[in-house]
Amino acid sequence: MLFLWLVLPLAAKSASFSEVIDEVQPRMVKIYGAGGISGLEAYQSGFIISSEGHVLTVWSYVLDTDYITVTLDDGRKFQAEFVGHDPRIEIALLKIDATDLPYFNLDEAVELSSGDRVLAFSNLYGVATGSEPASVLHGSVSAATDLAARRGAFDTTYRGPVYVLDAMTNNPGAAGGVLTNRRGQLAGVLGKELRNSMNNTWLNYAIPIGELAQSVDDIRAGKLIPRTEDDSRRPSLDPWALDLLGVTLVPNVLDKTPPFVDRIRPESPAEQAGLRVDDLILFINDGIASSCRVLTDELKFIDREEEIRLLVQRDKELVEIQIRSVD
Repeated sequence: MLFLWLVLPLAAKSASFSEVIDEVQPRMVKIYGAGGISGLEAYQSGFIISSEGHVLTVWSYVLDTDYITVTLDDGRKFQAEFVGHDPRIEIALLKIDATDLPYFNLDEAVELSSGDRVLAFSNLYGVATGSEPASVLHGSVSAATDLAARRGAFDTTYRGPVYVLDAMTNNPGAAGGVLTNRRGQLAGVLGKELRNSMNNTWLNYAIPIGELAQSVDDIRAGKLIPRTEDDSRRPSLDPWALDLLGVTLVPNVLDKTPPFVDRIRPESPAEQAGLRVDDLILFINDGIASSCRVLTDELKFIDREEEIRLLVQRDKELVEIQIRSVD
């Protein structure tokens, strides 16, 4: 049985909408991964952005597993390779072993304005498990604004422009779905669930493609992968190390343990630079710090005479830290 959730005014249910939906659906995917406990759903949405099987979605706990399954519109299932992610804008790129796929071209994305009519495609509530079509919501852009104007209200590191929507996209499974205009042209990525801590209301929003296209290009080019995987690099003869920085990370119990700062030695270079306990280190010298191990390994390639540049997440803010030797 096929399911299609289509929220449209009766007068708007026309052949043109049906044609647009039929054209978009083959580009949508359902993503399954970690979750399933403590009320955490093990699914989200994504869409194909290359004929070679690149899939764009949002970064979330669902992808924190070695076994990510991507299901196409025709029901075919693939184990996806995790290519990379950009924690600053909370997007991720996957790759499946498939070719000649219908896809959205990021270079052809359109910009939207307040009042524009839109369609939101996603695996809302996980209603699609195989060849069932994605859910479709019809609505409009309530505002084109900046999340920075809501600083402190939402649990997210992203502070850039968003499209605020009057369609209910802030529900389980919708994150990573696609926002199009009424002609099916790509406009944005549906964001993760966000609740306003000030008034307890939910935000339905999408991130414009123009805000993330460069990051996608960088991920595909390998610029956001851990730089320690570059075999052409040579370790420094006098490198930095965590003890020289005066930093102790949380126990490295898993291969992917995030590099949270557990302790900082008083008067150390890290303390003088402003690093704090509980900071999550995201980048080191523009290389992604995906785990405690990656961060520790990266320090071996940085000479003590060099400055270390860190991008850390502190509560809901992104903070830049510059560490220099105090010798």
